[in-house]
Amino acid sequence: MSEGNGDGRVPVGDDLERRRPAPLVFAPAPEPDYAPPRDSSRTPLLLFALTVLSTLAVGTEFALAYASNRAPFANGFFFYWEIAREPSLLLLGIPFSFTLLGILLAHELGHYYACRYYGIAATYPYFIPFPTIIGTMGAFIRIRSPIVNRRALFDVGLAGPVVGFLFAAPALAIAIVYSKVVPAAQVDAPLVFGEPLLSRMLMAVLRPGVAVEDLLLHPVGRAAWVGLFATALNLLPAGQLDGGHIVYALSGRYHRRISIAVALSLIPLGLLMNWHGWLLWAGLLLVFGLRHPRLLDPWEPLDSSRRIWAAIALLIFALCFTPVPLAER
Repeated sequence: MSEGNGDGRVPVGDDLERRRPAPLVFAPAPEPDYAPPRDSSRTPLLLFALTVLSTLAVGTEFALAYASNRAPFANGFFFYWEIAREPSLLLLGIPFSFTLLGILLAHELGHYYACRYYGIAATYPYFIPFPTIIGTMGAFIRIRSPIVNRRALFDVGLAGPVVGFLFAAPALAIAIVYSKVVPAAQVDAPLVFGEPLLSRMLMAVLRPGVAVEDLLLHPVGRAAWVGLFATALNLLPAGQLDGGHIVYALSGRYHRRISIAVALSLIPLGLLMNWHGWLLWAGLLLVFGLRHPRLLDPWEPLDSSRRIWAAIALLIFALCFTPVPLAER
């Protein structure tokens, strides 16, 4: 929702300075006669444990496929039956699971400590187990107090993707170095993972002359791929995603219009690229993601360094974005 000041316009530049309201003076709130409830760590810990199990299971398939010089999921989800018969196979999934959870945890802790820095109440990270081809639907934290100003909103939105990217990019680089060259490894793959720009750049530098389709990526690289995909999704400049927070901090006036434009652009992208996941994201953004909580102080300007960081966030998005994340054969 756009910021307003009563006449339908959002003040900018000198106009903003002239019309800045006088600072409000708040009397200290009386001490409550009861202790406010604390957030329980039981639910986050339970969800984290379940996510460890689901990512270990998927990581086992990635490890078995890598050891057998074949593409993952060539046998569908039969690996769950193998794990049920021999649970010790889950140990094979540790490289994938721990790398992915480390990237996701770094992302969420970036948000969490940015909130702590500004005195914003936030929960522990909630991980979402999802026993499919990547083992999780990511993680999130809940912000339970108003965000004061644009600087705080910008820093909270930016911190997660930047920290997560700083963990995912080196993991992908290391994995590419240690991955196998298996000619035509992807020919019979039921699922083909898309290659973000960063992956192609690292391939050109670290494995020159090796075709992308001939590289059998190490499970650590698969985890890094998921981390980059999650970073790109979060940096979509719409709604209450991290990219939406950045856009709102830069210009709350245009946030809603940009969110609608991004959501609508995902529809032809999904149809042209034949990946219906973009259609799902477009629907979610249009139904749930156009509003944004107002700030207590929307007048606080952003400095030039944060505008530079906004450009860096855009660059990270370009490096992580994959037009066709998954293709079925």
